[in-house]
Amino acid sequence: MDFQEGISRFISNAPPTHYIFKIKLFSMLTKNSIERYESGEFEAGGYNWKLVLYPNGNKSKNVKDHVSLYLALHGASALYSDTEIDVNFRLFLLDQNNGNYLVIQDAFGKARTFTELNFEWGFHQFISLKDFNDDSNGYLVDDVCTFGAEVFVCWERSQGQGEYLVMKNYAFPYKHVWRIDNFSKLDSECIVSKPFDTGNYKWIMKLYPKGKNAGLGSNYFSLFIALADPTTFPPGSKIYTQITLSILDQREGKHDSREGNYWISASNREAGYSWFSLLNRISYYYGFLVNNSCLVEAGVKILGTVYKS
Repeated sequence: MDFQEGISRFISNAPPTHYIFKIKLFSMLTKNSIERYESGEFEAGGYNWKLVLYPNGNKSKNVKDHVSLYLALHGASALYSDTEIDVNFRLFLLDQNNGNYLVIQDAFGKARTFTELNFEWGFHQFISLKDFNDDSNGYLVDDVCTFGAEVFVCWERSQGQGEYLVMKNYAFPYKHVWRIDNFSKLDSECIVSKPFDTGNYKWIMKLYPKGKNAGLGSNYFSLFIALADPTTFPPGSKIYTQITLSILDQREGKHDSREGNYWISASNREAGYSWFSLLNRISYYYGFLVNNSCLVEAGVKILGTVYKS
């Protein structure tokens, strides 16, 4: 790991967790006088972000002979004027020769504070154009390059009122399997599992054989997970989760799964999919139904918790 002027640079074999930004015909940015380019939006830590690229350096900061790359908070103007969001982030550049990434971040885990006015942080001299254009480094190959980002929100606060967000470096994956018997004979609008524990929270799974909401009457069944008792949540608290819902293939292990990240609270207690899968896929042919029973699995990771202060 290389530390220079408060910046650390290291090599990682793992791709960026939150966003990958690939550019074909990179040289055309300069030829078409595009001095600044903003990527599409991506979500991380409950906020929307963008990458901001200056292919020949950020001229407003007097940067020369370098690529400049920044992380920008999208929609910062909608924040309260006293809101502050502390963020640890890493920016990535793919080495296409070796299949790994150059990673650049603030040294020693320093967090940057995003606000309504200071909504963009990053690296004026992300990489020199000499190193970037050198074929042996693998960063620009056949005029193609790939950037990326990981974003971890550490703290959010505002005067008068606030909240304390605790993100986890490692989230233990809790799993629970629900066996549904006599599946072909189900005639209820909704069937509900028994409550089960994932850490400090109790959950239930809910399956709608004929669909729910937008999936109603569509020949799809709907599958959700919900808090078993949302009244146990302290007012204003919420958890940031990664939820995986699956119908298990009991023969070949080719499970039908959906995964997403969700904020869960007393007022937003449920997450899932109105169009989970076609009902006729739950058959003996696909291995999802054995002896007229199917297995539904929920996986829950608690990635962060918000406490009101």
